[in-house]
Formats: sequence, structure tokens, C-alpha cells
Amino acid sequence: MDAANRFESPVTYRLLRAEYCAGLAVAAVLFLAHLDEVRWPVALAMFAYIDLIGYLPGAIAHRRARGGPVPRVYYVLYNTMHSWLTAGAVVALWAWLVRPEWALLAVPLHLCGDRGLLGNFLKPFSVPFEPAPHPAFTAFAAEVASGTGSSR
Repeated sequence: MDAANRFESPVTYRLLRAEYCAGLAVAAVLFLAHLDEVRWPVALAMFAYIDLIGYLPGAIAHRRARGGPVPRVYYVLYNTMHSWLTAGAVVALWAWLVRPEWALLAVPLHLCGDRGLLGNFLKPFSVPFEPAPHPAFTAFAAEVASGTGSSR
């Protein structure tokens, strides 16, 4: 991917997911190494808030829409809560207002797990809220894979 071609090939997508799996592994090792110092209510809250605010409302709206469009507000909620910028702000505020603590590793565990293990990144408005192949992207990917697209 580059600034002019904003898509991933199957190989670069797997490599990107592998990078997030490495981040997940680092966060997991640190979390496990300090397991006796983790405040579990904080860890569970930090892990869960992302999906409670950012995913569940959109998933419910998607199911209620029964194949119809999902309002954009659910995409914005998802993307805001699954953003490293928001996560960093939440962690920084917690560390400043409460204290730095190992339970905060629940946030990178969640985001790295979503991206590395599940392959879920931010959601564009133009795709279904729940993962499903977009016909235009499927055709585009086939064209790129076959090498039949235009070249310079």
C-alpha cells in the first residue's frame, strides 16, 4: 500500500496482521509477567469499553437492518473506539488521573488482537458493518492478482 494505492494484497495484509500479532505477544508477555499486579476490574473495563461503545451498538444496528444500511454514526463509534489515538488518550488520562498500571495493557491486547488475530481494522462507510466481501473489491482484487489491470 502507498498513498496512491490504498489497498493491501493478500501477502501485505498477512504481514500487517503478523506485525499486530507481534504487538499482541509483547503486550501479553508483559501482562502475564505482572499478573499478580493487575487490578482485574480495571483490566476488564479497559478491555471491554472498546467494544461496548464501539462495536456492540453497530452490531445490533446491523442485525436490525437485516441487510439494509447501517447509520454512519455506528461506523464513527467503531472507528473512534478502535483508534490508537483514542486508546492512547484513554490510557494516558487513566495513568495521569488514577495511576499507571499493568491493567492498562488490556487496551493494546484488545486492539492488537482485533487486528492481528481477527483481521479487523477501521471500517469505511462503503462496506457492510459486519465483514462481508464487497463485489467491487472482489473484482478489483481478482484483477490485481491476475495482472490484467493497467500498468505504466
